Amino acid sequence: MALAIGIVGLPNVGKSTLFNALTKKSVPAENYPFCTIDPSVGVVAVPDERLHKLAEFSKTQKTIPAAVEFVDIAGLVKGASEGEGLGNQFLSHIRETDAIAEVVRIFEDSNIIHVDGKIDPVSDIETINLELILADMQTVTKRLGNIEKDVKRGDKEAGKEKEILLRVQEALEAEKLAQEVPLNDEEREILRSMHLLTMKPILYVLNKKAGGKNLDEMNDERYVKLLAYIKARNAHYVIVDAGVEHELSVFEGEEKEMFRAELGSKNDGINDLIKRGYEMLGLETYFTTGEKETRAWTIKKGSTAPVAGMAIHTDFKDKFIRAEVIFWKDLLDAGSFANAKENGMLRIEGKEYIVRDGDVMEFRV
Repeated sequence: MALAIGIVGLPNVGKSTLFNALTKKSVPAENYPFCTIDPSVGVVAVPDERLHKLAEFSKTQKTIPAAVEFVDIAGLVKGASEGEGLGNQFLSHIRETDAIAEVVRIFEDSNIIHVDGKIDPVSDIETINLELILADMQTVTKRLGNIEKDVKRGDKEAGKEKEILLRVQEALEAEKLAQEVPLNDEEREILRSMHLLTMKPILYVLNKKAGGKNLDEMNDERYVKLLAYIKARNAHYVIVDAGVEHELSVFEGEEKEMFRAELGSKNDGINDLIKRGYEMLGLETYFTTGEKETRAWTIKKGSTAPVAGMAIHTDFKDKFIRAEVIFWKDLLDAGSFANAKENGMLRIEGKEYIVRDGDVMEFRV
């Protein structure tokens, strides 16, 4: 399942450093046939302690984690929606992603000049989001013009689409994101083909610097204002220290943790970012495990067993008969598949079964 998160941000906020930190956690491309061989795309393992416990349980030869793509999008400047800088490239690349990781600088450092000459996280967010809004306004206006003939002909579907577009247009003109417009599932589906930038889920990545003047640690009013801005929009956010992971990439184990402590960072936040991004895309994981391989499979939340089976092979949906299912923790507690079966913990599920995050499954086709 090829789902990608685009990393965006103004110059000198730590966007490239974050991407480099993420690619240190890249996975072998041969395990993920959907991967694109592109230096701006990192296929990153989703941290999951359950996978490694199952691998130990099965004494498996090969362990394959779930993965998510992160795309390093060209830098943004004011006027991107009008083609300024690499604006057109920026917008076309982000349109191809499924979600946005918006990097926001929350540290002061006189050696790293901010494009606006000051550190103001809310202003940075507003600059980026305004460019996305302006680009979407162009898309919506163009679409409204294209369907007007159909509306005048009395086409009911075109009339319904126009009504939705006008509501979105009104929100965009008020400098609101399209995702803030109340929509039902049918209306969202109608808009989906337009790939509006401001309909994509946004994860705000608050980037700090170990040992630096970090707004969160200073309890600066700019940070208080930033959190209020994010919470007012029910948005997702995570705090990271991209520079620490980049600096420590040559170390491993205890040595890495020792140097991390010396740099004054308890947690770089990169794993939190990966997990939050995965969840934000509406994804969850089930497992298969045995002596040869233990693997985490990515599915959309709410998938039935036959649909979940398609992660392994597309034929599984049509040829599905049943699945043997047990929750990962129950399997470990049982000590073996044989014990689990004997104690009635291993269930047989049919086509209507909704797969749970953490299920261990074996499909019968």
